Amino acid sequence: MFEQTFKNIDDILYKDSGADSELDYIEQTSWVMFLRYLDDLDQTKADEAELQGKEYTYIIDEAHRWGTWAMPKNAKGELDHHKTMTGPDLIKFVEQDLFPYLEGFKLKAADKPHTIEYKIGEIFSELSNKVKSGYNLREIIEYADELPFKSSTDKHELSHLYETKIKNMGNAGRNGGQYYTPRPLIRAMVQVINPRIGETIYDGAVGSAGFLCEAYDYMYERMERTTTNLHTLQTKTLYGKEKKNLAYIIGIMNMILHGIETPNIVHTNTLNENLADIQEKDRHHVILANPPFGGKERPEVQSNFPIKTGETAFLFLQHFIKMLKTGGRAAVVIKNTFLSNTDNAAVSLRKHLLESCNLHTILDMPQGTFQGAGVKTVILFFTKGEPTKNIWYYQLNPGRSMGKTSALNDGDLAEFVAQQTLRPETENSWLLSLDKLDATTYDLSPKNPNTPDEAPLRSPQEILAEMEALDAETADILNSIKELI
Repeated sequence: MFEQTFKNIDDILYKDSGADSELDYIEQTSWVMFLRYLDDLDQTKADEAELQGKEYTYIIDEAHRWGTWAMPKNAKGELDHHKTMTGPDLIKFVEQDLFPYLEGFKLKAADKPHTIEYKIGEIFSELSNKVKSGYNLREIIEYADELPFKSSTDKHELSHLYETKIKNMGNAGRNGGQYYTPRPLIRAMVQVINPRIGETIYDGAVGSAGFLCEAYDYMYERMERTTTNLHTLQTKTLYGKEKKNLAYIIGIMNMILHGIETPNIVHTNTLNENLADIQEKDRHHVILANPPFGGKERPEVQSNFPIKTGETAFLFLQHFIKMLKTGGRAAVVIKNTFLSNTDNAAVSLRKHLLESCNLHTILDMPQGTFQGAGVKTVILFFTKGEPTKNIWYYQLNPGRSMGKTSALNDGDLAEFVAQQTLRPETENSWLLSLDKLDATTYDLSPKNPNTPDEAPLRSPQEILAEMEALDAETADILNSIKELI
């Protein structure tokens, strides 16, 4: 049912003149779903307070609640058409009344940035309604009203569908790929890092919050189910920062659907933070991230980092190393050219990583892992606080070309995850001792010493001999057929 509801909403947005891409579809779906979620959250908390004999102050005032402007119901629980806005009246209310009211929460809750109230203000100060037809918006609202948020089962199904929408957006171009990292890869990274209750997890390029959501699911399934643990996981474990408006909104919505009521995501440019200002209280036990690469940062941003470079991913890697506690663990996706680039920044950064952290594993991903991105990537697994001595390389070879019709799956990475402890040397994995590394370039390019030697090319005489043998075999088969006839 939920899947059809999402499809129906997309069909309406496709017909509307204001939304023209998958990115617009998910943005517009997100703000409507978010308000639908807030209504359920408010009502649930009001019901709980009533059972406890306490008073409850609603987050949203009555005039702007879902049940007032979006879906006013009569005594029978049916839509009250006498009070229902549609057409130009609905668009006017949403754009001139509803959005300004919700945007005002940012100022009202300015001293409480980690509350749901502040998140409401941030979200609605960063987006706008793009649905031009009030009749289309009316239909979208009615479909969204069918989506239940109360039970964990419903939220699980909704989160799965929302992830599918994020994936489609990532495949749709217009930089959509920056929001989506294949979930099987994220799950493998989380399994190797193995975060535990009591540790904090950080992603400074949070995007759609895929890493934080998968970490939440992983920890929730494995933790002892106590109120204290759940509160810790919900409120004191997952942290992120995001620069882009749409990604920030999608990340918050994705975490909410995964059951995280008030996501600790800050809307900011992570790279504007000077590394010298980071203190111990700012650091985390675990970092999981896929920072954007290929960007070019301005000189004033580069000045925040000891190793100056315009490459966004290199700045993020410096940030992540600094943000790790001593003994902290990280898994970071980065373009494979980081391992071999010969410019001063790349060489200096590899040297810094190897000397300050134990880069114990490099996972070499096949071309096509990131659909539409056209780049080859590796994943760096490292622990801060001791220098690297040995690196275990693993070249993932799923045995097929990667693409939209043959995307990465959990089975492709099962062997890599299982072999983490033993770190064997096989045809696709090997150990590199740092004492064999070129100390001038620190070149970490994957050079598999265990690749079987290719069979030598056959001589022309051998090829001709095989052709003659095949011709003779074919002639024998034809003669046998004639005899049977």
